[in-house]
Amino acid sequence: MVRVKSRYLLCEVNVTDRNLLLLLDDRAVTAAVKDVVRRMHGDYGAALCSFGFSVKYLNAVTGIILLRFPKKCYKQLWSALPFITSIEARGKQISCFLNCIYVGGTIRTCQKFLIRYNAHQLRRMLPKCKSEEEKHNIQQAILDCCLTRTHTEEAEDTLESEEDE
Repeated sequence: MVRVKSRYLLCEVNVTDRNLLLLLDDRAVTAAVKDVVRRMHGDYGAALCSFGFSVKYLNAVTGIILLRFPKKCYKQLWSALPFITSIEARGKQISCFLNCIYVGGTIRTCQKFLIRYNAHQLRRMLPKCKSEEEKHNIQQAILDCCLTRTHTEEAEDTLESEEDE
């Protein structure tokens, strides 16, 4: 028996109005991706990418999408993604573009990357905080995404000692 090899593409949806992200669903993203692959690579590319293609994860709040597709067609799909300019979801046309942030061989490696990516984004937000409460909330979010629950108290002590310096 032969195992079907897949690739996972982690993408970030960039829109001007973050509230429009809540309208996204996996069927709308699937239709947009299949349409753009058909436009860029013709019937051959569409047929090659349609077998085994699916949206495995969609976070409408953060705009993160995990796409699964066969290994043999990942370059075609990846090359077509920049041509997505809008996604039609729930009767509305959402003007957006997809930013590919990671290509992985398993869902697990994509999850590990996403945790590191989110922690990095939160660290970038930390200096831009306007109040102490906002700063504390972001520090707590960094701790929650980086550490397991058993090490949270140790990490809070470390953050407090870093603030004192």
